[in-house]
Amino acid sequence: MKKMAFLLVTIVLATLTIESIVVAAEEDEQLQEEIIYNIVVDRYNNGDYSLDKQVRVDDPTAYQGGDLQGIIAKLDTFDELGSTTLTLSPIMENAPDGYHGYWIEDLFELEEQFGTMEDLNTLVEEAHKRDMKIVLEFVINYVSASHPLVTDPEKSDWFSESNDLTADWADGIVVLNQDNEEVEDYLIEAAAYWMEETNIDGFKLHAADQASESFLENFTTHIKGLDPDFYLLGDILDKDADTEHLKENTAIQAIDNNMLFESMNDVFSEAGNPVSDLYEAWEDNDQYGGLLYVDDKYTKRFTQAFAENGRNALTTWSLALTYMYTTPGVPSIFQGSEIPMYGADAEEAQRIVQFNSGDSDLKEFHNRISSLRANFPVLSYGDFEIVGSSGAMSVFKRTYEDETMYIAINNDEESQAVSVTGIDSGMQLRGYLGDNIVRENDRGEFKIGLAREKAEVFVIEPDTGLNWLFIGFVAGVFLLFIIVIFMLSRKQKKQSV
Repeated sequence: MKKMAFLLVTIVLATLTIESIVVAAEEDEQLQEEIIYNIVVDRYNNGDYSLDKQVRVDDPTAYQGGDLQGIIAKLDTFDELGSTTLTLSPIMENAPDGYHGYWIEDLFELEEQFGTMEDLNTLVEEAHKRDMKIVLEFVINYVSASHPLVTDPEKSDWFSESNDLTADWADGIVVLNQDNEEVEDYLIEAAAYWMEETNIDGFKLHAADQASESFLENFTTHIKGLDPDFYLLGDILDKDADTEHLKENTAIQAIDNNMLFESMNDVFSEAGNPVSDLYEAWEDNDQYGGLLYVDDKYTKRFTQAFAENGRNALTTWSLALTYMYTTPGVPSIFQGSEIPMYGADAEEAQRIVQFNSGDSDLKEFHNRISSLRANFPVLSYGDFEIVGSSGAMSVFKRTYEDETMYIAINNDEESQAVSVTGIDSGMQLRGYLGDNIVRENDRGEFKIGLAREKAEVFVIEPDTGLNWLFIGFVAGVFLLFIIVIFMLSRKQKKQSV
């Protein structure tokens, strides 16, 4: 009987383990379809001027007026860009001038400078109507030095004496001792509160690389136990940190891919740098994609970086976005990139978004490339390989189930071509970005040629040859036009006689 009971328990545990693995795999797959737009709430859009008690627009270290109503007002804009998930900087109650959200004085209250819980729930509801998710940045490592807990003598073991952070906001915080079980319970309780009081879709854990590994494992496991569908993303503060353990030992689904961040900046900031360097960085990366970004609130703007080398905004962003939206990983765009905004450092990068200076062509490209990603699952889930390079141009191949697509990116200062083999005869490559057609040559190759600083995404389809019906129609219209002109000319001559 004991053996039977033991066997039954073993079967049940095995079944639960298999189910949890399946659920985790499904959630990771769903995340691969997202296009993330990152928002610093105070620096996005002012939608309610009655909240501007701490706003000093001439002081870059103070609030600038962005709020939740300002984000609600722009939801259709995100939809047009193809964004599917919005991440918001911390919105919990902060000490004065804590616009960034890291000087938390109460983890259970919303910062009044940003609005009310009703505003937050309206934002989530309206986003969901547009099939968009809302993810909150959740601070797990620090509270404000002015937090009531800091001066509580019974909580002295809640805090660590070490604080070697160099960020601009680091002087205003104290570090939590996450190895203290009471601290762990406190943070889990706060996270559960926001999940219960709102219908948000996930957390991005701020500075996950700075957290205690055992705490992070317990915290993320608990959150997933509350809601298996809840997204857990990881923000990385130290770009040189070893983050391999985060994906292996916690329920975090994706973290900032710092290696590809550096590679994409190196390659696309200047014409002539080989796109093949990106593939080498991808092969050496242990995150298999992760969150793909080219700038954030801490860095020089990507637009600033390539503009300093004389590159055009539409051209360069088109190359970078094509890579980000077609390579393994989750595209993660910082606010204002679609305009595009400039900024030489973190202070300039965090200026409130300048909506009146938008580039309509760049916004249209965001929409087009995001539509491609949404309509072709192979761009989210497919195997990834490089099939050839010439100069600074490379062609990549993605395959998923019975679907194959080719991505060609020419970062060269002159035209380049790459020949592709292995495609069945009678087929052709049709491009979706520039309407390019590539047909098989007499050597059985498909030679993909691109002008300088251009990108194209190709699908394989049957080669129907020239559309003679359409050509005949156009020729007929042209001939009819000539005949009409000729008849009118003769009639005019007769009348003049």
